[in-house]
Amino acid sequence: MKAELEVIAFDLQSCIVAERAGANRIELCANPQEGGTTPSYGMMVSARERTRIQLFPIIRPRGGDFLYSNEELQCMIEDIQVAERIGCDGVVIGMLNPDGSIDKSRCQQLMAAAGNMEVTFHRAFDRVKDPFAALEAVIELGCKRILTSGLRPTVTEGAYMLKALVTQAGERIKIMPGSGVRAENIIALAEATGAFCFHSSARTTVKSTMHYKNEEMNEALEQITLMENEVRDLRRLIDSYFETK
Repeated sequence: MKAELEVIAFDLQSCIVAERAGANRIELCANPQEGGTTPSYGMMVSARERTRIQLFPIIRPRGGDFLYSNEELQCMIEDIQVAERIGCDGVVIGMLNPDGSIDKSRCQQLMAAAGNMEVTFHRAFDRVKDPFAALEAVIELGCKRILTSGLRPTVTEGAYMLKALVTQAGERIKIMPGSGVRAENIIALAEATGAFCFHSSARTTVKSTMHYKNEEMNEALEQITLMENEVRDLRRLIDSYFETK
């Protein structure tokens, strides 16, 4: 069994680090403070030019909930079309109805826009009312994987639900645990859930290198980026664990 490792990149350097450290896939995002929103056109183009591993921009026009207007839907469709034109391998989407179910009809429009690209359903899934019905809905849409923490803030807390989702999904779709995945817990998570695809931010903060700072602004101006050693450790651990499976 071949394990998959996806990591988040919020900057170009993280994309380069992700590939160098052995990640299979990059989820490209902007605005970590809002949980990730659609990266700019320039960011997508630059990331594609600098990496050869799978590149999946998130298609999320704003922070907040996952209940979108028709205008936002059109924006998402256009962003997906941009991602396809510049050679991205896939996109990451998610839309919900007010009752906490998957918005299948409008997700289908996003799937159509994606064409031959793969599609991951993101952590909007962790806000659904009935995860087992939602799982079937996402499978019917044709998504390749679901990024989820098991409807809890972290994968450790959601391990029991993750196991149930992996069991129900079988080979129809990949359940990809994410939120709190680190080298220190990834093997225990694999054993507890049966998952073989994992998503990690492997994040750290880097202080600004500006010589001058306006202290009156009271700002840290720290940058969120990827830890190369953490990604390497994640890769090494899951490869070692799954090579005997």
